[in-house]
Amino acid sequence: MESMGEVLRSMNNSALRQRSRDLEHNLLNHPLVKQLQAEHPELDESRLRLHLSRLYQYVEESRHCANCPGLEKCPNDFQGHYSKLTVETVGGTADLYERKTACNLKIAQDNQDSIRKRIRSFYVDERVLNGGYDEIDIMGKDPRRVSAVNRIFDYIAGVKENGLTSRGIYLQGSFGTGKTFLMCYMLHELAIAGYSGVIVYMPDFIEELKLIMMDNQKLKEMVDTMKNCDLLIFDDIGAENLNPWARDHVLGAILNHRMNRKPTFYTSNYPLDGLEKHLSITSKDGEEIYKGQRLMDRIAPFVDVIPLHGENQRGTVR
Repeated sequence: MESMGEVLRSMNNSALRQRSRDLEHNLLNHPLVKQLQAEHPELDESRLRLHLSRLYQYVEESRHCANCPGLEKCPNDFQGHYSKLTVETVGGTADLYERKTACNLKIAQDNQDSIRKRIRSFYVDERVLNGGYDEIDIMGKDPRRVSAVNRIFDYIAGVKENGLTSRGIYLQGSFGTGKTFLMCYMLHELAIAGYSGVIVYMPDFIEELKLIMMDNQKLKEMVDTMKNCDLLIFDDIGAENLNPWARDHVLGAILNHRMNRKPTFYTSNYPLDGLEKHLSITSKDGEEIYKGQRLMDRIAPFVDVIPLHGENQRGTVR
């Protein structure tokens, strides 16, 4: 868009001066400007003439918005914003003021960005988090999931109404029934309500711990994030290859910090007794029943178990 300043600077002959007069006439008689004058009769036309550049910007950006090409192709000076004119009286004189205002598309994008910032994932496919959610689709995908889905919906509604408690959910079911998807849906809905969340894919998390165990700063940042977020999900717990250090000094420390403070959630193919057996066995020390029981004392009392039944949905279009 050619700015008003560029037009005025080019006025060096009679033809261009006539163009300037035509531009001024058209601006002052534009319906938007006439509407502004009708709404603010206290605004003298001489004040409008002092702000031709502002009026020009206002009219041009209004035209762009009326023919919006989408946020990414927004032609306005500030993407996703338009010029909004107000009239204020200062010292007894009404004058014209301009401010840049975010459009609905920009507001919607900013809202989505703020939601995403409340959710962190470690080793979870971002497409699962950002793929969009449809409650009708979630309910209708497989009738055998309805009972579990309703309980997830009830949990979300309860948190929105009454706030967080220290009680989480243990979502147990066979492969591909949608456990991760439902937990991501829960995170998304509660992020909209202002809660922060972290989801951790356990098999990759445990393997990564082996690589960063000597990087104290990175390890501390990761563990602190999991300790302090509002909602923490351990996805596919029971599928990891545990070692004593990861189990006792990392996972145990996170759970010990969160119990009776903030809710922790789990998805697993194992029922709780099967998970206890899994947590008792490490690649280094074999079976240590006491260690498994100790960790389960930080899991089982703080979750409601929800069985998720249904067909394997992997490879199907959601």
